Amino acid sequence: MSAHHIPDASALIAWRKSSHSGPDNGDCLEVADGYPGLTPVRDSKNPTGPALLFGAAAWSAFVEDVKG
Repeated sequence: MSAHHIPDASALIAWRKSSHSGPDNGDCLEVADGYPGLTPVRDSKNPTGPALLFGAAAWSAFVEDVKG
């Protein structure tokens, strides 16, 4: 695991989609819970592809920007 990504997101567990995701499995991001201080994020259509790792402050800023 590097400081900013991992090459195979399936190595992590506890992935979940937003409750706002539609039922058709379209363009969705998934986040993994249980990694203190980090929020792993992957493309739901590519579960064995890379995952980006966001620090707590960066993830909070991203979520607030999306909400706004």
